[in-house]
Amino acid sequence: MSASDATFPKLLRGLAAKHPDQTALQEKRYGIWQPMSWSTYAARVQDFAHGLAALGVERGQIVAVLGDNRPEWLIAELAAQSIGAAVVGIYPTSIGEELLHILTLARVKVVVAEDQEQVDKLLKLRADAAAAAADPSAASSAPFADMPPLLVDTVVFYDPHGLEQYSDSCLRDFTAVEAVGREWGASHPGWLDEQVARGTSGDIAVICTTSGTTSRPKLAELSHDNLLAMADHLTAIDPINSVDRYVSFLPFAWIGEQMLAVACGLSRGLTLSFPEDSATQKSDMREIGPDVMFSPPRIWEGMLSEVQVRIDEAGWLKRKVFGWGYDIGDKAAGRRVKGETSGSLAPLHWLADQVALRPVRDQLGLARNQHAYTGGAPLGPDVFRFFHAIGVNLKQFYGQTEICGIAVVHRDDDIAFNTVGTPIAGTEIKIADNGEILLRSASVFKGYHRNPDATAEAVDPQGWLHTGDAGYLDEKGHLVVIDRQKDVLTTADGTRFSSAFIENKLKFSPYVEEAVTFAADNGMTAIVTIDPMTTGSWAEHERLSYTTYTDLAAKAEVQDLVAEEIHRANEDLPESIRVQRFVLLHKQFDPDDDEITRTRKVRRNVIQDRYGLIIDALNRGDERIGITTSVTYQDGTKVERTIDLRIVDLTTYRVPEGRGRRPVWSGRR
Repeated sequence: MSASDATFPKLLRGLAAKHPDQTALQEKRYGIWQPMSWSTYAARVQDFAHGLAALGVERGQIVAVLGDNRPEWLIAELAAQSIGAAVVGIYPTSIGEELLHILTLARVKVVVAEDQEQVDKLLKLRADAAAAAADPSAASSAPFADMPPLLVDTVVFYDPHGLEQYSDSCLRDFTAVEAVGREWGASHPGWLDEQVARGTSGDIAVICTTSGTTSRPKLAELSHDNLLAMADHLTAIDPINSVDRYVSFLPFAWIGEQMLAVACGLSRGLTLSFPEDSATQKSDMREIGPDVMFSPPRIWEGMLSEVQVRIDEAGWLKRKVFGWGYDIGDKAAGRRVKGETSGSLAPLHWLADQVALRPVRDQLGLARNQHAYTGGAPLGPDVFRFFHAIGVNLKQFYGQTEICGIAVVHRDDDIAFNTVGTPIAGTEIKIADNGEILLRSASVFKGYHRNPDATAEAVDPQGWLHTGDAGYLDEKGHLVVIDRQKDVLTTADGTRFSSAFIENKLKFSPYVEEAVTFAADNGMTAIVTIDPMTTGSWAEHERLSYTTYTDLAAKAEVQDLVAEEIHRANEDLPESIRVQRFVLLHKQFDPDDDEITRTRKVRRNVIQDRYGLIIDALNRGDERIGITTSVTYQDGTKVERTIDLRIVDLTTYRVPEGRGRRPVWSGRR
C-alpha cells in the first residue's frame, strides 16, 4: 500500500494480516485485563461496518460517537471509515446546547453512545426537538430556534447496564448491530472490500471540535493523510513500534488522543490499554507501565500535586532522601537537556535514581516510559523541570486541532523549558509582522465543516494556518509561544506580557488549581481556585475542619496559605506584572458552566462577563465583595445564596518570620 492511498481501515487490515494473534487492544473489566488481537479487532470492525450499512449509513455521511474510551469507540470509528463515512467525536461531558450544536451542524443520523447516561441525554434531545417542532413559540424551544433540525434516528449503545427496560424504537445494542452486520455481510459478499478499497487518503477521517474558548466549537475536518503525515513526522523524531504500549484514558473526541492512539497507533501498531474506570486509572497505568504517554498539562500538574502530597505525608528520612535525590536529578537534567553528558555526576546520579527517583516514577506509572509529551496548553517551566529532574523525558508539543495537534516538538538533548521546541519535518513556520505564529504542512486540516468563511479566515491562499497565537523564534530556532494574540497585554510602562505565563507561575503552587489574571490600573489582579486534594490534605494536617469546597476556600488560613504562595511566585516575576490582589473563588471552574473548555482551557471572556463585579472590586482595591450565586442540590432544588468573598491585598502581606521557600517537590510549609 502506497502512502498516497493509506487509510486507517487499510492499516488495520494490514496489521491483522501481519500480526493476527498479537494484542491490539486490552480493556480492564472486573479487575482482569481482556485482550483483543489484531485479527479479532479487524473482524469486529468488519461486522460493525456491515451493521452500519444495514442501518442506512452511506459514504459521505457522519457518524457521532459519544462516551468514554472503550474498544467499541474505535471499532465504531474504524467501521464508519471503512464504508466512507466520517466520525465526529463528542466529549462525554457535553450536554444541552453544545451537544445539540454538534449533532445538528454535522447532520448526524446515527450516534454510537456509551451508556445509560449518554442515551438519556440523546433521548431528551430528541424529545425536546419534537416538542419544539410541535410548538415553536414555547420557551423550551429557544435552543432549537437557531439550529438546523435534529436528524438523529438511531442510537447504538455499547454498555447495556440500566437500559434493559428502555423501549424507544431508536435504540440498538452494539453487539446486536454486529450480529445484524454478520448476516448483512454474508448476503453482500465482497461489498466491504470494495468500500475499503475505494477509500483514499484524502477522505475525511475524523471531525474534531475546536476548543471553543470564545464561542460555539467549530468542527475541524481532518483527512487520513492529514493525520498520517503527522504520525510519520513525529515517529521519525521519536521512533514508536509494535511492542510499545499506550494507555488511553483521555477522550477520543480530543485531537491529542486521535494523534497518538489512532494515527500513531495504527501506523506503528501500538498496543492500546483502556483502564477500567477513572477510579482505577492510576493503578491500571502502573500495571501497564506505558512506553508512550501524551497528556495535557492538567494531568502532569496533577501528578506533581500527588507527589507533593505523598512526600509531605512521608517521614523525615524519606523526605531527606528524596530531596537529596531530587537535587542530583535536577543537576543531571540541566546538563542532559543541553546535550551535555553527566560526567563525574553519573555514578551519583545512578545511585540517586535507584534510591529516590525511580520509585516515584514507578508510583506514577512512568517506570517504563520512553516518550512523554504534553500539549494543548502551556506547561509551566517549573512543572516541566520537575519531571526532567525525576527522570521523565517530557517534551512539549505545539499545534492545534487544525494541524492535527502537532507542528513543533522538543528533541532529545535539546530542550528549553520556556519553549515548545522546533518544527517537525514537513512543517514550515514563520512569524507574521504582527507577531502571529503561522504554520504550513501536509497536516493542515481540510476546513471547518459547513463554515467556509471561518476556513478562509484560518488558512490563507498560500496555505498558511493562522494560529491566533503570538510568539517568536529564539536564537536556537526554538519557538516561544507567548499567548493568544488577543490575550497579550501591555503594562503602563510598555512591558508586553502573557497572562498565561503569570498564571502558570501561580499554578505551580500545589494549592492552586486555576488562576485567571487581569491587568488593573495599579498592577495585576487574579481570580484563583484551589486544588481540593492538596489543599484539603494541608488543612487536615493543620487540623482545620471543613465540609465543602466553598467552606474550605473561605477559611482565612487557606487564604493566607495561597497569599504566601502567590507572594513567592511574585518574586520570580518582573515588578510590573506581579499580582497585587487576588480573591479565592467559592467554586471550581466548570466546563458545564462554560468557564473552561472540555480540555480545561479557561474561557477568559466568560470569566470576565460572569465575574465582572469581582474583577471591578479587585481593580478598585476593595477589601470584600458580596456575590449572589445559585446552588443546585441533588434533588434538583435551586436556591440563591449570598457569599462574601475576601480580597487579599499582597501589597501589605508579609510572609511569616522564619518561613523559607519550600523545596520544589514539597507542598507543605
